[in-house]
Amino acid sequence: MPSRPIHQILSDRPFVGVSADTPVREVVRQMNALQRSAALVTEHGVLTGIFTERDAAFGVLAAGLDADTTPVGAVMTHNPVTLTEDRPFGHALHLMYENGVRHVPIVDANRRPLGVVTARDALQLDALTFGAELVRREEITVIL
Repeated sequence: MPSRPIHQILSDRPFVGVSADTPVREVVRQMNALQRSAALVTEHGVLTGIFTERDAAFGVLAAGLDADTTPVGAVMTHNPVTLTEDRPFGHALHLMYENGVRHVPIVDANRRPLGVVTARDALQLDALTFGAELVRREEITVIL
């Protein structure tokens, strides 16, 4: 799983992409509609930041800001760490650990966003691997 290329994990999964002047409430609506925990913020198609559920909870709600008037650019993480889709997923996990983040935007060579990998992706992949291993062991037991 850690050596698996990121592009295999992203597949055709849609992501939320918004501009920095989009109100937080609209960004959260879009995240909810696509069941995503983060939105990628772009300017002229180039990644400039990331906005996560934690930003909504702590940067907006806990701070008492108005989600209807606060632009996402005011509460996003600017210039987040990124990876390209050809890198192994293990590298994304390492970046998450080293930087204390749960989301890593995936970009092309021009910093145009392609998607996001999350800590949850690691859990889902581990569950799939674990399930496959259980089936394999059961098949071996039947053969023996």
